[in-house]
Amino acid sequence: MTAVTPASASSPATVRTRFAPSPTGFLHLGGARTALFAWAYARRHAGTFILRVEDTDLERSTPEAVQAILDGMAWLGLDPDEGPFYQMQRMDRYREVVAHMLQQGSAYYCYSSPAELEAMREQQRALGDKPRYDGTWRPEPGKTLPAVPADRKPVVRFRNPVDGDVTWDDAVKGPITIANRELDDLIIARPDGTPTYNFCVVVDDWDMRITHVIRGDDHVNNTPRQINILQALGAQLPIYGHLPMILGADGEKLSKRHGAVSVMDYPAQGYLPEAMLNYLARLGWSHGDEEIFTMGQFCAWFDLGHLSKSPAQFNPEKLAWLNNHYIRQAEPARLAALARPMMEQDGAQFDGAPDLDAVLALMKERVKTINELADAAMLFYRTPAPDAELLAQHLNAAVKPALLDYAARCKTVEWKKDALAAMLKQVLADHQLKMPQLAPAVRVLVCGRAQTPSVDAVLALFPREKVLRSLQSA
Repeated sequence: MTAVTPASASSPATVRTRFAPSPTGFLHLGGARTALFAWAYARRHAGTFILRVEDTDLERSTPEAVQAILDGMAWLGLDPDEGPFYQMQRMDRYREVVAHMLQQGSAYYCYSSPAELEAMREQQRALGDKPRYDGTWRPEPGKTLPAVPADRKPVVRFRNPVDGDVTWDDAVKGPITIANRELDDLIIARPDGTPTYNFCVVVDDWDMRITHVIRGDDHVNNTPRQINILQALGAQLPIYGHLPMILGADGEKLSKRHGAVSVMDYPAQGYLPEAMLNYLARLGWSHGDEEIFTMGQFCAWFDLGHLSKSPAQFNPEKLAWLNNHYIRQAEPARLAALARPMMEQDGAQFDGAPDLDAVLALMKERVKTINELADAAMLFYRTPAPDAELLAQHLNAAVKPALLDYAARCKTVEWKKDALAAMLKQVLADHQLKMPQLAPAVRVLVCGRAQTPSVDAVLALFPREKVLRSLQSA
């Protein structure tokens, strides 16, 4: 066979990180944060960010889940420098490495049946021992192996060291040590020759010259096994950093009952990607007291040494606050491109209506999402239909004379915000009324609702004729 040359035998010139999701569901917030941190670390060091899809779980992996991951990454703008790579397209490479390990003695065939393995574990449990493979088929000097069953295909196991420890200095958690006696001989290939998850990860990290593995701390238990396999292959070890999980506001592990946990739920709910990125960046990382920053600033600041060892807590109110900030900073044309399809679906009438960019520029100060913005802007794009209760509440005997005077002056006033504001103040003075008495009545007649931004700013966006028709209907 062809000898396998370690792909990372020498130190790479650049930092190389990877995000390696399994396509068994949507891209969740924890995965998105992992991707962001790996991406930012590569950007900070002018390195390479790789996307790798670990799709060997054929029963649970789906094309739809793959697409959901790609869509989520694209929405966030976390574009990979290399990939996406798919493990199912690398089967020949994995089999090549398995064959090499069998040849060099770091792996061996195991013919133990599932029933035999279960009986082995039951006996160990009965003795109070940790269930583990007992090494029946592990070759040792002077050991006679059992006769090979004629009707049974073997798995391939990694020959894990039996003595010593596996120690690594985790970039997040600090030094971690696992005794080799706690690890049994991992299956690296199934009876049909299909390689297993932990083995594929090792070969991929080796071949792709990954220098930093940034991932969730649910992978901590995989790390000593992967380190031992890498060392058996003569590969250079990456630096590992395991991120604590994200908890819900109640302190429990984030799940569907806490609301949207798929990244692609958030654009549908009207969130901007920069708000989500800014928010995810602060879940377990900090740079002084900075709360709002660009991705350029984040990449310049990002350092593994400032990652928290404690779980982060998801706060939807904080995310909404950030989203409001980025909506207020956004150009009206961009907001219009996002809001208009929602408004069209809601029956908006744009012909002869105010300029949408101008409307959104006025309405964006108070909203938390694009959905709220689209809903708020609808008052300019549908025929107002104030209900009887609102009319009775605001169009009383004290207000009606002032309202008629206001309507009359609207025929000749300069149709600009400042002039409309001055005229309203004069009407209030002439009729000895307060703003909360007259302004809601104008809003109800023209907009169909009693609350809007400043009435002069709103009216200035409407055509004069439309305002006059609405006021004269009182």
